[in-house]
Amino acid sequence: MPSTTLASLTTLRLGGPAEHALTISSPADWADAVRAIGQRDDQAPVVLGHGSNVIASDAGHPGTVVVMNTEGITATRVDDTTVDVTVQAGQPLTDLTAWAAAEQLAGIECLAGIPGTTGAAPVQNAGAYGQQISDTLDHLTVWDWEMNCMRTLPAEACRLRHRDSRFKNNPGRWTILTVTFHLIRSAAAPVAYQPLADELSVPVGTRPPVAEVTAAVLANRHRRGLLLDPHGPDARQAGSVFLNSPVTVTQADHWSAAGCPVHTDSDGQLRASAGWLLEHSGYRPGNKIADGIRCSDRRALTLTAHDGATATGFAQALTELSAQVEIATGIKLRPEPMLVGAWA
Repeated sequence: MPSTTLASLTTLRLGGPAEHALTISSPADWADAVRAIGQRDDQAPVVLGHGSNVIASDAGHPGTVVVMNTEGITATRVDDTTVDVTVQAGQPLTDLTAWAAAEQLAGIECLAGIPGTTGAAPVQNAGAYGQQISDTLDHLTVWDWEMNCMRTLPAEACRLRHRDSRFKNNPGRWTILTVTFHLIRSAAAPVAYQPLADELSVPVGTRPPVAEVTAAVLANRHRRGLLLDPHGPDARQAGSVFLNSPVTVTQADHWSAAGCPVHTDSDGQLRASAGWLLEHSGYRPGNKIADGIRCSDRRALTLTAHDGATATGFAQALTELSAQVEIATGIKLRPEPMLVGAWA
């Protein structure tokens, strides 16, 4: 397990040394990895996929960092229209959505273009355009570090909510090994978001073919600067840095009248657009936020790292931005990227 840096394993390219790094390339490697980690460490490892939604500590991590690179998609026919799809945790989510589109399997088409691995997606209950992982998740296979065994967790045991789960609230307890979805061979789910309907030139509620929705999602994400280009000027980023904020009915009415997009999430909670609130508070694409940190050239809600940036500075910038938005609007923004490694 050679030494490496967290910076080399994350899209922000920030973070100090990892004492040990272990890459899992095949499911068959997992048992040996568990033994090696148990012999070396007295704590569960940090597990990363593509490191696209994390801020890794400048101090690094004193234990083992596992890089989950397992790939594979297995489809099992349930009936004439239903297919259970089991995906290895390291499979890129973008590849999975492309595969589902080619197979005309509906249920995850609006997740196209979300960076990261399939195993990381349930941690945040990743979602976009009115669709999220919890809509089609059937069960997970996980390693339980507390019980030291492999377990199967049905979807209802994962406590998936808006960009939240039991995995996010108890990091280190479980490592996700496989994800199984319940997909339907049909047209796409009804288009729920107006921007996507506009992209498709159809009314809200229409059910176009899955491949058409997947292509429209990718086109819309590209137009909005939401596709992670590893070679572009905004390559060092972690996506949207704030979650859309929960608001009261009174706040929703006030800010909606001012032009802020407000929607109701799957839990029935009203949420105001974090990007709109950030720009309303004076931040614009390309603005410098701190040394080595600025808003991306396409959108204020994505912060990018450059020469001179540190993980500490990046995390502090999020705290300061949230405070400024709360002063300007009375609404508190909650950071979306997770902190990994050794933080004070």
